[in-house]
Amino acid sequence: MKLYELTIHEAHDLLKRKEISSKELTGAVLDRIEAVDSKVGAYITVSRESAIEQAEMADREISEGKMSALTGIPIAVKDLICTQGIRTTCGSRILENFIPPYDATVITRLKKAGAVIVGKLNMDEFAMGSSTENSGIKLTHNPWDLVRIPGGSSGGSAAAVAADMCLGALGSDTGGSIRQPASHCGVVGMKPTYGRVSRFGLVAFASSLDQIGPLTKDVTDCAILAGSISGYDPSDSTSVPKDVPEYTSYLSEGLKGLKVGIPKEYDAAHGLDPEVSLAVKNAVKVMEKLGASCVEISLPHTEYAVPVYYVIAPSEASSNLARYDGVKYGFRDKEKKSLMDMYRSTRSKGFGAEVKRRIIIGTYCLSSGYYDAYYKKASQVRTLIMRDFNKAFDICDVIVSPVAPTPAFKIGEKSDDPLTMYLSDIFTLSANLAGIPGISVPCGFSKGGLPVGLQIMGKHFSEEVLLKAAYNFEQATDFHKRKPEI
Repeated sequence: MKLYELTIHEAHDLLKRKEISSKELTGAVLDRIEAVDSKVGAYITVSRESAIEQAEMADREISEGKMSALTGIPIAVKDLICTQGIRTTCGSRILENFIPPYDATVITRLKKAGAVIVGKLNMDEFAMGSSTENSGIKLTHNPWDLVRIPGGSSGGSAAAVAADMCLGALGSDTGGSIRQPASHCGVVGMKPTYGRVSRFGLVAFASSLDQIGPLTKDVTDCAILAGSISGYDPSDSTSVPKDVPEYTSYLSEGLKGLKVGIPKEYDAAHGLDPEVSLAVKNAVKVMEKLGASCVEISLPHTEYAVPVYYVIAPSEASSNLARYDGVKYGFRDKEKKSLMDMYRSTRSKGFGAEVKRRIIIGTYCLSSGYYDAYYKKASQVRTLIMRDFNKAFDICDVIVSPVAPTPAFKIGEKSDDPLTMYLSDIFTLSANLAGIPGISVPCGFSKGGLPVGLQIMGKHFSEEVLLKAAYNFEQATDFHKRKPEI
């Protein structure tokens, strides 16, 4: 096995036994990026020199017996998480040359754990998209089929993990942006409970929905990475002061006593591909063999999730993106003489079409005379969606569903039809609206050889239950062991 093919826990064992060094491991990953990223396009910035320095520091710590589960492990980061001294573009021309003066809390925690940050990963501009086609920097391709999308908005993160260009990655999930690309690229991706991971230093899209989470090669790695970034942070007012369990201690065998909820509304969902439906049904049978019992549940407000999300998220984005005006930082159109012309031209040239579309939708929804009809009403329906989940969790421990209605579609296939693109988030949006955790774990392949993910959702702050369920399913199958040929 080549070094870049290792999982986090496999690499940790080798580093601990001093059979490899972090410098060797990091060098192998950096060489892998050089070899295949011209085809995949996952990275916006590769920080080779600082990565080697961090690896050398990690090797010194290992030799002194100071070692965490992430010491010396090469990790990559979605490019909307602030990294001191390394540019953070958010996939947008407006921030193309922005270099943050501070680290996000999750980066501080990764560095404290001894991880090696190898670079910043491509994404839909300001995390607005489901395919990474909306990046203002470059296009990312799915390693399983280079003519297809990797998912979005954390498409670069999922593609980099799938193509062995890092051992694990961080993404962000506002409406499925970790879980959906994880499904399309055949990796594991988890959106933690809202408030479990600090958002300090995460460039905001929709503040009541955004959450940072891990994308990894297997569930054990997901538990390790999630554990290292979780926990209370006084710098984030939405961070919840709640103890974080040792997630890896829950990765035990057997699902006896676990009640799995199957939402009756999801099987009739818009555009659900028969191959995806079959893979999920087969996955449920595997869980039953492992000791879980299934119960039908109802999430009656499912049909409203997409419209509610596409009122709330653009409204919050309209407010959050007002700061990019060409005055304080980022791109400025210097040709314009008056202040208003400069504002208008900077935002027109700096933002891409999808971002502008969502700003316009959001500004309209928040405007005088329309606020009650749109944003307020959407917030009320959001409460009903939360209640649906709370009621369902009275009779089950986890809820399973597809992650996306179809396997990865071809690049350009849906770019002229925003509504069809928005509907591809139908299974993932509800978890963000309700603030609950969700995980995607590989559960099959289409006839065309494209990965399919199983989504497992749980009660607030029940990440350990999701990880245990996902781990047991993973250990009983071998979908996670298959690799794209690239």
